[in-house]
Amino acid sequence: MADKAALPFYMRRAPEITGIAALVVGVFVFELMVRFGLVNRYIIPPPSDVLLAFERVIVEENILARCGETAFEMLVAGVSSVVVGVPIGAFLYRSALWRRALEDWVGALAAAPIVLAFPLFLVLFGRSPKTIIVMAFFHGLAPIILKTIEGLAGTRKVLVNVGRSLNMTSSQMFWKILFPSALPVIFTGIRLSWTFCLITVVGVEFLINLGGLGQLINDLAERYDLPGTYASICFVILVSVLFFIVLERIESWLQPAR
Repeated sequence: MADKAALPFYMRRAPEITGIAALVVGVFVFELMVRFGLVNRYIIPPPSDVLLAFERVIVEENILARCGETAFEMLVAGVSSVVVGVPIGAFLYRSALWRRALEDWVGALAAAPIVLAFPLFLVLFGRSPKTIIVMAFFHGLAPIILKTIEGLAGTRKVLVNVGRSLNMTSSQMFWKILFPSALPVIFTGIRLSWTFCLITVVGVEFLINLGGLGQLINDLAERYDLPGTYASICFVILVSVLFFIVLERIESWLQPAR
């Protein structure tokens, strides 16, 4: 296989270029559909109007501070779900009894519409960022637990047998064989978890009209400023993309040989 660094730039960046080109073509096609009346512009504005609304949203709506607030709430909830979820998943992997008893309940938690319970969390934590963070934490917890179990259980038997042949302790077996082998699956769980966290953060901000991008989307929608509303949604996507890039960098750092 040819050295990747020796390939031309367009070949090394082919996936990124293809993705951007597909996005541009999709936006252009959608613009034409709106312009020719195939899509109601009073429901979804033309992409060109959304693009023009970016400057206004940035200048008038303090979008950077709102992005920072939403990102902070998501980061706290996401990191907390990792810190709590991975040990719980490891414990359930080690204990067959607890795994059989709780795994289905954890799966049910992943499918539960936790965001609809926001009145209860408002009573418990008040109308504050704590409510948003706690709800996002619970929503992001289940995917990490389930994927941690899946990753540890999917470790190849030959690797486990090698560890046993070297008389590794239980702790050494976990940190040198099981955990490194499970990392790709665990990171898949983290990506799912952080997606759930962001959805919950923005959704609850929208529902209780408290700070961040969710509140801005709510405000602009109530003003019937559709281009501004969709521009704000684009910033939510931007926050998500940034977090996924960070996760990819961390995974590459932890697994340099991949």
